[in-house]
Amino acid sequence: MRLSGLTRVTSAAAHLQVFAISGISAVLLTRAYLQRAGYPQLGGGSLHIAHVLWGGLLMTVGMGVTLAFLGQAARTWGAVLGGVGFGLFVDEVGKFVTQTTDYFYRPAAGIIYLTFALLVVLSQWLKGRTDFSRRERTANAVYAALVGVTSGLTVQQRHAAVRLVQGSDDALDAAAVRLLGMVPARETAPGPLRTGLTRARAALDGLTRRPLLVALAVVYLIVQALLPLVGLGLENAYGTLDGEREWGAVIGMAVSAAITVALGLCGAVRLRGNRMAAFRLLNAALLVDILFGQVFAFVMNQFSAVPGLAADLLLLAIISAEVRRLREPA
Repeated sequence: MRLSGLTRVTSAAAHLQVFAISGISAVLLTRAYLQRAGYPQLGGGSLHIAHVLWGGLLMTVGMGVTLAFLGQAARTWGAVLGGVGFGLFVDEVGKFVTQTTDYFYRPAAGIIYLTFALLVVLSQWLKGRTDFSRRERTANAVYAALVGVTSGLTVQQRHAAVRLVQGSDDALDAAAVRLLGMVPARETAPGPLRTGLTRARAALDGLTRRPLLVALAVVYLIVQALLPLVGLGLENAYGTLDGEREWGAVIGMAVSAAITVALGLCGAVRLRGNRMAAFRLLNAALLVDILFGQVFAFVMNQFSAVPGLAADLLLLAIISAEVRRLREPA
């Protein structure tokens, strides 16, 4: 059910990704700085100016930018400022879910991770949505022309906007196409970020064409999911689990790891027969680990779980690249 009067924007996924990346960066940099600086207190006497206040201020500024200015630049800046502000805000979630206002509350890391994981999943879901109504397509095409009036449009932006209303016999759509043709062009060389992403995607596509590296990626997926189960078994045998306080996280991590191993083994078995089905199973195994297992890993290991998450994301990129390659016509 769509809220009355609200029109979806086609660039929502990209801006939500910018928001999430900005927020994640803010959390990691804040935690690293505070640990290195010995958790200093800003203020004096009974005053303590928590960084949640700076987060609220930045979110307000980000919202103000999107309300006061036109164009994609305003939306991008709003996403960056709002994301950094949200990161500073959610970093102190431990203080607001405990009676003792405990910044070091262990499950806080899992809550923070889950929040951003859901934002990333939402952005990916929005990226795949193409069921825009005719009026939404028209509105987005006209909006693209509006952006072009001030900043110009690249060839790709102009073509993308025209495709939204292509083939329509509506007079307003025809006017939108004419307007898009009249706005100034903007010729820009690819920036370092876009160039880097293009090269990274090409490198991933190249990796998937090497059977040995793909096999190593599959082995790594299964082994890294087995390790927590082996570790829990050893800790139980030596009695070191008796002092564990987060039993919910322990059980959750064990169940997630078992499901990941099962899906990974099923995918490995099917590699010789149906590679597409095999890689879909491997992709599902990784998603279980990223969306569930890593939540409990962050609860138990705090932010030292970041390297494991980075490895999972790299592995997910490799497997996704292989799925794209298999989908391409021979």
